[in-house]
Amino acid sequence: MRILTLCGLAFVLASVAAGAQAQQPVYVPTQPSSNPTKAANRPQGVNAPVPALLTAGRKVFLSNGGADAGLFPHPFTGTQDRAYAYVYKALAGSPRFEMVASPAEADLVMELQLAPPNGPLGDNKVKGTSDPLPTFKLTVYDRPTHYVLWTVTQTVDQAVRQETHDKNFDSALDSLLSELAAATGTA
Repeated sequence: MRILTLCGLAFVLASVAAGAQAQQPVYVPTQPSSNPTKAANRPQGVNAPVPALLTAGRKVFLSNGGADAGLFPHPFTGTQDRAYAYVYKALAGSPRFEMVASPAEADLVMELQLAPPNGPLGDNKVKGTSDPLPTFKLTVYDRPTHYVLWTVTQTVDQAVRQETHDKNFDSALDSLLSELAAATGTA
């Protein structure tokens, strides 16, 4: 009986292996080399193509989509335009992009927002939700058509100390920029 079971298992494994060889190879993307995102451990699969306009766009206008006033000066130091200044400086220092002063001059318009946590706070989590975190959202638009080409989000980890809040803020922006670089082919 065991021999029959083992033979049957061997047949199934051989069939699966033969079927796998007949299929097209699966592309498994690599993660950006610096500052992997919190989603780095998610299952990987076949990537869909990135919009050509996203990879071809060079001239960028960065739009400040705002930040909730309740996040400044605590838990984060600075003002509501802190994230905008950080991302603007990073994009301006990149050889990949040319920052322009007007959306009319741009190939791509990028809108950066920092949203406060919304949802359950406290002990009543009967539907299985957890306490949310502040989230950065960077949306890339094709300027001529105003269509969304790409969106990247990144949460800011919790902290107790002010220094750690600020470190997590900057780290989340670095991860957001790494994801953008990976999408635009500059990682």
